[in-house]
Amino acid sequence: MAKLVKVAEAKDLAPGQGKLVEVDGQPIALFNVNGAFHAVGAVCPHEGGPLEDGELDGDTVICPWHGYEFSLRTGECSTDPDLRAATFVVKTEGTDVFIEVV
Repeated sequence: MAKLVKVAEAKDLAPGQGKLVEVDGQPIALFNVNGAFHAVGAVCPHEGGPLEDGELDGDTVICPWHGYEFSLRTGECSTDPDLRAATFVVKTEGTDVFIEVV
């Protein structure tokens, strides 16, 4: 059964920023894209780079290590279609930001 885990408050993450959060021991990169929050696995599936430190280009995060690009909505990698970042459902309630985990 899925559960919601509070990981931040909306004020903690300005538009265009990423932040590392942890849910049940799993590192997750949380991003604010123009007020909409998205979450992907924090470890780049290419070579382990820190996606939370990546640059945003719309709803795409670019890994700071090798420039691999991942959709924050689907996890698909435009650089290498064989790679995919895990994605997580993000919900906001008032000013609280939650990630849904199974």
